[in-house]
Amino acid sequence: MANKNKKAVSELIWKQLFAFGIIFDSNNLNQINKIMRKIKLLFSIVVFTSLGISCEGPEGPPGQKGSNGIDGAAFEAAAFEIDIDLSLSPGFNRYEFLFEPYPLDISLLSGDAILVYRLEEVNNGLDVWRQLPQPVSTNEGLLFYNFDFTQTDFSLFVEPEFDASLVESDFTQGQIFRIIIVPTDFNATAKIDKSSISAVMSSMGLTEADVLKASFK
Repeated sequence: MANKNKKAVSELIWKQLFAFGIIFDSNNLNQINKIMRKIKLLFSIVVFTSLGISCEGPEGPPGQKGSNGIDGAAFEAAAFEIDIDLSLSPGFNRYEFLFEPYPLDISLLSGDAILVYRLEEVNNGLDVWRQLPQPVSTNEGLLFYNFDFTQTDFSLFVEPEFDASLVESDFTQGQIFRIIIVPTDFNATAKIDKSSISAVMSSMGLTEADVLKASFK
């Protein structure tokens, strides 16, 4: 359809040129050809524009309303630090700190999780934290610091691959752990390096001043 219209316009233009008595020598023929190319280009633009407009359908119905966002309080992260002695449990061949409830100011919602870090050393005044589970090599062999948790409490463990009675007290007494509550919708930003306690706290907007501290010794 567009080709037929273009052809008709071209024929009309040529007839008009003849009607005005334009002389076709080599010079003005070139000029006319240039004019014709411009006219064809403009005509093509008009045709495609009109086709685009005519093919545009009616506006579709509005999309579904999105779900409500979570309350700010539900997304609030928290952190606390504990200084503990773990007790030997011969039946399980491990040291443990069991079923400790969270501090009163902290509560876990359904789907929340925790990250646990152990203070391994203080180097030039800087705390060095290691994420649990954490393997540690000792003179007797390998042991692991580990944890589990529920929505109401948490437990910490020292689990050696050798006789637990041989674990030196340096690994079980006066141990400092930091626990960070991870909100369920923090899927974080989840590309964060969770082995870095500073990166995790920074991403959650937590500072050292926000960390609750307690001793259970």
